[in-house]
This record gives sequence, structure tokens and C-alpha cells, in this order.
Amino acid sequence: MMTRPLKASSSSPNTIKRPVLLHLVCAAALFSLIVFVIQSSLFTGNRKLDLNREEVRILSDFQSSLQQCVANRGLGLTAHIIDHCKLILKFPEGTNSTWYNEQFKIFEPLEYNYDVCEAILLWEQYRNMTTVLTREYLDARPDGWLDYAAKRIAQLGADKCYNRSLCEEHLSLILPPKQPFHPRQFRTCAVVGNSGDLLKTEFGEEIDSHDAVIRDNEAPVNEKYAKFVGLKRDFRLVVRGAARNMVTILNGSIDEVLIIKSVTHKDFNAMIKSIPNPVYLFQGIVLRRGAKGTGMKSIELALSMCDIVDIYGFTVDPGYTEWTRYFSTPRKGHNPLQGRAYYQLLECLGVIRIHSPMRAKRKQDWSDVPSREMISRAHAAALRLKRSQTGQLGGLGQFGSCKVWGNVSTSGNGPISGSPDMSNTRKYSNYSKWEIMPFESLRREAQEHYIQMEGVSMYKMDGNKLDDLVCVRHSLKPEV
Repeated sequence: MMTRPLKASSSSPNTIKRPVLLHLVCAAALFSLIVFVIQSSLFTGNRKLDLNREEVRILSDFQSSLQQCVANRGLGLTAHIIDHCKLILKFPEGTNSTWYNEQFKIFEPLEYNYDVCEAILLWEQYRNMTTVLTREYLDARPDGWLDYAAKRIAQLGADKCYNRSLCEEHLSLILPPKQPFHPRQFRTCAVVGNSGDLLKTEFGEEIDSHDAVIRDNEAPVNEKYAKFVGLKRDFRLVVRGAARNMVTILNGSIDEVLIIKSVTHKDFNAMIKSIPNPVYLFQGIVLRRGAKGTGMKSIELALSMCDIVDIYGFTVDPGYTEWTRYFSTPRKGHNPLQGRAYYQLLECLGVIRIHSPMRAKRKQDWSDVPSREMISRAHAAALRLKRSQTGQLGGLGQFGSCKVWGNVSTSGNGPISGSPDMSNTRKYSNYSKWEIMPFESLRREAQEHYIQMEGVSMYKMDGNKLDDLVCVRHSLKPEV
């Protein structure tokens, strides 16, 4: 049998090598990609590390300045630095802690821990905020009318505004279409507390020299106390219990703006109908770690309108043993040591300037408070550090904390506050002074701020978060 010769292979050596070469090329490309990713990660990591080092240096320098400020101005308080953000404010040994916390069954502590980075971010943010509840806020906030509006109306009878018309009826007297007050509208503001310490020093003329004066609750303003607390009255932050006596307290002061701290209810509604004063609802945050009370909310309100905030009557001198008011007998109040420590921190952060009997005895030039330039650098460093830690390196500019956006058309401003069937008394309410204002009549710094912020109004949404703002964009057309 003859054997059939084998058929030669049709594959040449070149075709055999092609798959091998292709695999080698792919492997090389993959290796190059891995090397590139590693190098990029190292570069990004090194860049982030270098950035963090610079921010930490800036914040550490700021901490040192803040520590010196507390030593010079704290009347015995001392600041102990933990790191570039954390510090402890301590009262001297022998400080009498007379305030007993019934909830935790302890006396008030003599030292308090603070995060300066968070504090400076929080309070500098307030300089761009709106602290009055508005219609544009409720429109922009998700379920603003359904959920949030109901929280601001006491005795509604429901946990939500299922009937929006009913809720609008409750709020119409005190709900402006947009912000009635503007950042940097005033240069200087005095926030006047109710402490009995006011009777120790005649601050009256000094208080009245401010562009705007903010008072609390039932504090009387009359000739009897004029040399101690002044006579000027522009804004008053009030709580629920003050509603019944407000007509007497106002005593014919028809232009003084009332701002309700928490919710509107039947007592307030009855009071509002009997006075011609503009009335609004406060829109702010809850400070869990700082001082408490109406006075702190007044500072928040002031900072949202004023360049310089001076506080009087907050009982921040040593030796405080009981809660006193300049117009009535002593009563139970807030934790004095906690408040004193936090107010001192705020002064050394450039938020407020403290005036008190013991401080009145020395020259007050505030040269030992960190400068605005140093505070601005520290704020920028804290913001960059926060964003790098949360993966937001590069950020979103000045609107990086805006969680919800809304827009207002140039013609959609809405009516000014007040219902169509206002009583004869309320028909003379001077809402238009604040809600209808030519752009040119604003202070130049307020105009510049409005343009810098690109016509955006910022509101807090909930709690103490820095990145949960409701931001509403307006036209940059020169009108307010």
C-alpha cells in the first residue's frame, strides 16, 4: 500500500508569531497603564499631602494667635491647643461652679473642648446667610410647604400642611417673598442682652451710636434705663412667652421689627393683629455645642446683616453666680461658664466684640484679636482641608455647600408680607421699608456682596451641618 504524503501546513512562521506579538503588545500597554495609574496616584497623594501640610501650618499659626487672644482678653480663661483644629478653654483653678445640671446630676465643668476649624467655617458662613423665613425658601426646599411649614406653625392640628391654603393663611402676615435683610446691610450692630450687669456701666450712648440695635424679648427701653441700655430700637427677637406682654413693651415703637424665634401660634397671631410693627420668623440653626438662648440667636441674626457685632449685657465677667435681668428679679437661666467660654471663643474668631463692666475699665482697641486677613486665610485653609478630606478637592467655589437650588424670576417676586384683609392697625405696617428697596439705596458694601454672591441667597436647611444649604438664585439686575 502506498502512503499518501503529508500535506504541508498553510501557516507561515509570520502568522504563527502574530498572536504572540499581539499578547506582548497588550501586556506592555496594560503594564504602562498600571504604571501611569500608580504614578498619578502618588502625584495626587503627594499633592494632597503637600496641600494638607500648608493648610495645617496656616491653621496652627491661627491657633497660636487665638491662644494669645484668649490669654489677653479672657479674664482668666486660657486656651490649650490640642492640634491645628482642636483646643480646650479652661477656667482657672478655684472658679466657683455653682450651676447644677439637673439632667446629668453634675455641676457645670470648668473646661470646654472646641473644634476651631468647624467653628470658623460655621460662623463665617453666617456672613452670607439669610436668617428670616421666606416664601422663596419654602418654594425651593423639597416638601417645604408640606413638611417644613407645618413645623413653624403651632396648633395647626396636623403634622403636615395637607391644606397649603390654610398654612399660607397662618404664615401670610409674616412671610416675605424673599430676604428682607441683606448681608453687610449695616456696618455696626449692637446686640443688647438682658443681664443685670448692664446697670453697672453706662453704655447707653455707645449702644445708640450703632447703625442698628437688636434687643431680646421683654427688655424695656425707656428713660429709666436709657443711660444703661440706650433708647434706639430696630430689631427685637422674641420667644413665645413674650407675646402676651409685647404691646406694652413696644410702647408705640411702630418701626421696631419683631422676629419670632421659633413658631407662630395663636398668642402671636393675636398680638400681631394689634400692632403695626413688621413681624418675621427666624430661620437659623441649632447650636448644640455653644451658648444657648435668645441672645445667641440675636448674634446669628446680627452677623447675617452686619460687618461688626458688639454685644452688651451677656454676663461674661468672672464671679457670675445667678441669672439676673436689669429690669426684674433674678431667675433661673442658662449655663454661665459654658456661655462665657463660647462667647470668648467667638470674640477671638472675630465674630463679636464683647463689652462688659470689667472690660470697660481698659482700653478696647481689639488689636489682640486676629485680623480679618488672618481669619480669612484660616477660613480658606479650613475649607480646603475639609474638602480634601471628603474628596472634594477643587470644590465648587463659594457654592460648594449648596445642597438644594431654587430660582426666582425677575418678575416673580410676589406680594409683600401681610394678608389682603389686614386690620386697620396692620395696614400701616412698614413692611415696604425692608421688602421693597431700590438696589442703589443699599449700603455700597451690601451691593458689592450681592454681586459677589451672583445674586444668590443662602439659607440653612436643618441642624448644624455646613453643607446642607438651600440656595436661591436671583437676577443680577440691579434691583432688590
